[in-house]
Amino acid sequence: MYSMKCCEDGNFVQGNLTHYGNIQFSPFAAVLNYGQGIIEGLKVNRKEDGRLLLFRPDQHALRMKMGAQRMCMPSPSIHQFIHAVKQTALANIRWVPPPGKGSLYIRPLLIGSGPVLGVGPAPEYMFLTYASPVGNYFKQDKTPLSLYVEEEEVRAFSGGVGGVKSVSNYGPVLKALVRAKSLGFSDVLYLDSVNKKYLEEVSAANIFTLKGNVISTPPTSGTILPGITRKSIIEIARGLGFQVEERSISVHELTEADEVFCTGTAVGVAAVGSVTYRGTRFEFKVGENTVCQALGSTLVGIQTGLIEDKEEWIINIH
Repeated sequence: MYSMKCCEDGNFVQGNLTHYGNIQFSPFAAVLNYGQGIIEGLKVNRKEDGRLLLFRPDQHALRMKMGAQRMCMPSPSIHQFIHAVKQTALANIRWVPPPGKGSLYIRPLLIGSGPVLGVGPAPEYMFLTYASPVGNYFKQDKTPLSLYVEEEEVRAFSGGVGGVKSVSNYGPVLKALVRAKSLGFSDVLYLDSVNKKYLEEVSAANIFTLKGNVISTPPTSGTILPGITRKSIIEIARGLGFQVEERSISVHELTEADEVFCTGTAVGVAAVGSVTYRGTRFEFKVGENTVCQALGSTLVGIQTGLIEDKEEWIINIH
């Protein structure tokens, strides 16, 4: 894994690779006491010729920088972020799955490692990148997601940190997620905190609807994470001739959609087979010859080098 530190001057010093292992810091560390931390996640794929392909790392670096500003933290430069990810990928090259068999998932982590007792920014910060091989998420035969619309628990509030990838965002979704899975659902679909009527996002993914030639997704106006996969799918869909709208989508409108799908680094583009709202199950088109399948195949094709990267989203690192 790769690590580097930053003290009160706000600048990260040159990092270094170390063997993967536990890290040690004070029980007073800001991340443990006040949740001062930001995470990211991106994938490295192996091409048929053996080269390693990294998908849009600059966008992940920018998102971490924006999140760090919200959490009153310094952050690595875009160059430092990408360098750390590259070094981590190369150091773990034997764990990158063969072409078509999965990816190497890299987790950048920025935490307030310095001790602080009163509520306030940490005096020291640590940036880490480490990795794990993961299997394919976008599969033609994968069982579509079944979502449960949550009306009691709220994922994010206006003015909060729902729009950044803060470590504090994920613990609160566990209660609703565990409950939904105990009832046989794949995941939870959250609604807005004000009207309990408009779609927000799934526990760790953005959501899209399709009606005719129009693809819609909720706007990232502070309570919804601006996903890199979300952004990429919007650009791919427009390039394929679809009309894409970023706007508020009511639950009622969702139930009348032709297709529904989720996007995220982990899931890629995942079809939603059904959404259950107030005891009623609504089903959507899935499988062969769907827009979801076309978008997902295009995204994976670009990420794995099977489709020409016209947008310069890919960095070759080996």
